[in-house]
Amino acid sequence: MQEYYRIDFAYTSNALEGNSLTESGTKVVIEDGLTIGGKSIREHNEALGHSDAYTLLEKLASNNTITESNILELHRLFYFRIDESKAGKYRTEQVFISGTDYLPPKCGDVPKLMKEFVDSLPQLKEEALHPVHYAAKVHERIATIHPFSDGTGRTARLVMNLALFQSGYPIAIIPPILRSDYISAIRLANKCNVELFYNFISNVAYESARDYVRLLKYYNGK
Repeated sequence: MQEYYRIDFAYTSNALEGNSLTESGTKVVIEDGLTIGGKSIREHNEALGHSDAYTLLEKLASNNTITESNILELHRLFYFRIDESKAGKYRTEQVFISGTDYLPPKCGDVPKLMKEFVDSLPQLKEEALHPVHYAAKVHERIATIHPFSDGTGRTARLVMNLALFQSGYPIAIIPPILRSDYISAIRLANKCNVELFYNFISNVAYESARDYVRLLKYYNGK
């Protein structure tokens, strides 16, 4: 089950960002250490990096809190094969998000905003109506601050699932077929219309939990 979700999470999260590796191709890269013809080095490195970050995610699941160093290390593990100089480090330039008029905060404000965000997590958790609601808030805040020059989306999904793991929930998978809905919900959240995004994540978490139960029944022969 752990390895199933390692592959599925890497495949889906990377596919949302345009990685063209299939699920079976992702499995071959991660488990067999082989390369796929016609695929870029970066796409291979994204699969391997996401697998490394997932290993840390499992280790952090037994903790009760999410720290700033946790977030930075998740990004570092995912990104160091792509650009070691930027892996695990906040962006030092202004970024622009294509397809939206939302402008992320200035790079000089990112460290302060991230510290405030992490410091607010206990209160955020207390205010949330449900652990899934809390996890969605975590994702939304990271996506809004956009702390990294690249890899922010994947880091946000990793940290969101860390929040779910720490609350005893299974991983929430966003299938690539929902990419358009997911991006639209994030864009609205950037403009402070966050309810649609929370509902989207709740639906994804619900369907993922149903899939988790189905797999458990299958492996138990029921």
